[in-house]
Amino acid sequence: MTGFRRGVRLGIDVGKARVGVARCDPDGLLATPVETVPRDDGSIARIVALAAEYDANELLVGLPLNMRGEDTASTTDAREFAAALAQASGVAVRLVDERLSTVSAHAALRDSGRSQRSSRSIVDQVAAVVLLQHALDVEKSTGRPAGSPQPPAQEPT
Repeated sequence: MTGFRRGVRLGIDVGKARVGVARCDPDGLLATPVETVPRDDGSIARIVALAAEYDANELLVGLPLNMRGEDTASTTDAREFAAALAQASGVAVRLVDERLSTVSAHAALRDSGRSQRSSRSIVDQVAAVVLLQHALDVEKSTGRPAGSPQPPAQEPT
């Protein structure tokens, strides 16, 4: 397990209506769901509060690229959300490719016998778990953090 950095991380799946949040233990063994945050003016503040509550040392924000690895409107939204989170939290933020995390989350919930309708409230948390667990596994296997660092937003001069 050379190169794996200890510490609690939050996985964040940014959607238009909701933001799924997951966390891992300090050893990075297991990602677990935390909550679904409504996407509104209080989203950033709530996630900053969760980061403080869990003493997170890194926030991993899902970057929804298309299947060719290109940006979309959702990618731009996630980048802007990540920049605002970096500025508000003072915690390191990384952008992690999350292609198929929501698809995987829906499949896992369907496999567990839940309907799409009954899963709506938790699918964002499950997608956050999927992206966080993937990022942890990548770091364990390569010795390098997954994704790319989000530079803190610059104050206008």
